[in-house]
Amino acid sequence: MFIEQLYTGCLSEAAYYIESNGEAAVIDPLRDIEEYLHLAQARNAKIKYIFETHFHADFVSGHLDLATATGATIIYGPSTETRLPVKVATDGEIFKVGNLTIEVLHTPGHTLESSCFLLKNEQGKDYAVFTGDTLFVGDVGRPDLAQKANLISMDDLAGMLFDSLQNKIIPLADDVIVYPGHGAGSSCGKNLGTETSSTIGEQKQGNYALQQTNKADFIKAVTEGLTTPPSYFPINVKINKEGYENINSVIEKGLKALSVAEFKEKSKNDGVIILDTRISKVFTEGFVPGSISIGLEGRFAEWAGVILPFDKTFLLVTEKGKEKESIIRLARVGFEKFDGYLDGSYEAWLAAGEKIDMIIDVEADELAMDIPFDPNIVIVDVRKETEFDESHVKDAINIPLVDLVDPASMVNLDDHHNVYVHCAGGYRSVIALSLLKRQGIHNLRNVIGGYAMIKEIGDKIETEKTTVTQD
Repeated sequence: MFIEQLYTGCLSEAAYYIESNGEAAVIDPLRDIEEYLHLAQARNAKIKYIFETHFHADFVSGHLDLATATGATIIYGPSTETRLPVKVATDGEIFKVGNLTIEVLHTPGHTLESSCFLLKNEQGKDYAVFTGDTLFVGDVGRPDLAQKANLISMDDLAGMLFDSLQNKIIPLADDVIVYPGHGAGSSCGKNLGTETSSTIGEQKQGNYALQQTNKADFIKAVTEGLTTPPSYFPINVKINKEGYENINSVIEKGLKALSVAEFKEKSKNDGVIILDTRISKVFTEGFVPGSISIGLEGRFAEWAGVILPFDKTFLLVTEKGKEKESIIRLARVGFEKFDGYLDGSYEAWLAAGEKIDMIIDVEADELAMDIPFDPNIVIVDVRKETEFDESHVKDAINIPLVDLVDPASMVNLDDHHNVYVHCAGGYRSVIALSLLKRQGIHNLRNVIGGYAMIKEIGDKIETEKTTVTQD
């Protein structure tokens, strides 16, 4: 028996490769399937099954391309509705992978078709359970992402999730390994743990959701404090249900090297967006005017899904050699419209003498010196509301990054303002600044290191917490 977890930190996503006696199964593959193919080839195994725990909302699965490449059968759990060529398994159905067996455990709650896959070893003993978004380390899947035509409420789904956990997961032996679909940082749960695997026994002891023995208490516990899910989630669910363009075709379109003249001409077309994936600190030093910055160094794909429109065509500016990586990571969350990249990157644009733009970087100390003497200073904090409420610069305006996509959020910013923008550590602020530039606001400064650096300089900058008044 061979099991490998293939974890992608940018999406906090875990796929799995299981193998026995020359046969293999892949659980929840990403759209770029080369890693699974190479692993099977290196181990002289044939991929027989592709198991999908549910229709994913936070990424596009590689199930279709992997099935085409290998001839493997795609398996979904009960209640699955799709026209794609998949096998809809029954609850308790058994699949053989070499000398191993995999049993389908239908566990609705996160979604209606959500299922876990129980792996039994060569002796028929329960060995591991692949829980998808039903059970995480320290958390469970949120029950507000799969309300079908508003006929199923969040509370109803939470109730289903309670029953699924009580009837299918909790009865498993304490030593059964838990392999979840996501780790910390995923928006598919509220507060996932940092570990990417656990055991049933550890989760019974430490997971708040498994300690709820009353359904009403469970529903309250798992539905309280849910934030608004990323806006691209429904788009990814639709893609996973209905199909998508082959990943190699998408890559081919994106990997067209464009001269400066060609790039400039294509950028004039309606519906074209220039996306710069270079790291944030490089972007601020100079960029093609009108570019949106989303650096590869952060949660790139997730922010791309939140910020960028899916119906537009993209021209890419990347670090040299990062063109293919940029395309693949965008394709993971459903982007398929590419028209090439700037050959030679930003340096070629600069060398050609084309007009450039830039963002002024300032240290937190400089912000501290400017606050008392500049009556036109406006500090914009683009962190989430919960981060802002916990502690923020006195008199700062909170405009979460997700809101900056809408130009109406800028009603309080005028040309005479000196706008200082920060986030927690410096990544989100640069995305925000590139969006502000596109909205015609140019008197901008980026606070390097964000709120972390502001806190480091102590009382040089006055901070406060949001005061909540009770009626």
